[in-house]
Amino acid sequence: MKKICTISAAVLLVATIPALAVDSKVTGTSVAGPEAIWAKIGDFCGIAAWHPAIEKCTLSADGKVRTLAVKGGGVIHERLEKRDDAAHSYSYSIIDGPLPVANYLSTISVAADGAGSKITWIGKFDAKGASDAEAMKVMDGVYQAGIDALVK
Repeated sequence: MKKICTISAAVLLVATIPALAVDSKVTGTSVAGPEAIWAKIGDFCGIAAWHPAIEKCTLSADGKVRTLAVKGGGVIHERLEKRDDAAHSYSYSIIDGPLPVANYLSTISVAADGAGSKITWIGKFDAKGASDAEAMKVMDGVYQAGIDALVK
């Protein structure tokens, strides 16, 4: 009986944890090696130098929160959640901003791919104020624009 109660409690707990509705992933390859690409994307606030939609980035004193001024208007606040320089990867969440997402967690990474590199940008989120398909289209566009700028 105790085992059944424990299993029931575990099932109930898992059932109450909301699953993120949307998984988005965009990849690209570059002739540049991973160290060269990481030199661009590895700086958490360096995104303004390579992403065409970002006008300016300001970093908090502790280096954990970046404020992005979007070209054409809008501000996005993002928090660095995890960083792994050896694996050329970092994960971040969106605190607030105009994008149609909530509960957002994303990872951008670069790895060796032959003589060049492969850039991967993934996100998991719930759609906010839009359908899942619309939110995914927006985020895929953000990721693709960034990767396109990196692989030129």
